[in-house]
Amino acid sequence: MSSAPLQPDGFVDKLGESRASAILRTPHGDLAVDAMKCAISAGFRICEFTLTIPGALQHIETIACQYPDVTVGAGTVLTPNQAQDAVSAGARFLVSPVLDRQVVETAAELGVAIIPGCSTPTEMLAAHQAGAPLVKLFPGPAGGPSWVQAVLGPLPFLKIIPTSGVDLHNAAEFLSAGAHAIGFVAPLFDPVAIENQDWPQIEDRGRELLAACRQAR
Repeated sequence: MSSAPLQPDGFVDKLGESRASAILRTPHGDLAVDAMKCAISAGFRICEFTLTIPGALQHIETIACQYPDVTVGAGTVLTPNQAQDAVSAGARFLVSPVLDRQVVETAAELGVAIIPGCSTPTEMLAAHQAGAPLVKLFPGPAGGPSWVQAVLGPLPFLKIIPTSGVDLHNAAEFLSAGAHAIGFVAPLFDPVAIENQDWPQIEDRGRELLAACRQAR
């Protein structure tokens, strides 16, 4: 896959404008592309396949080829080699559950944005100083939106992306608290709906979640 990477600054802007991304993690590799197509039909334009999905690299390539207006990324990136393979498959951003400086450096060399996972202000500042343009709040802390607002008080330059713990009921609160954008995992891709191939349910939920994001101040 030779799709030109979206430069980090461009991705940061696009994610901020989109306000939300669709994050798929499923053991059903044969159903992953169909599930993601539902999110795209619902209106998501930033989509992430975690590398734990069987055949994830092929799924990234498929969606990147079929939907040139959709920015596709890879999640659960833990090593520089995984980062390189994902970008070769068409990933235009990378996400990790942890802060690994080698992965951050590799992403910079590849010209794509990296979103490392952090759970404390200290980790977030370290990620920012290492060159990560965005930080993923993972796992979700007690306090949720209030936690995000509190951290941004002394560290307003951080661009925080909450994922774990974000749902239909608090999405607007996270955005109003200052989150740069949010990521939907299980609230969008219900595991039972995927197993049953209930694609209309996933698409309907995607529309509801995006509508909730538009309610944010």
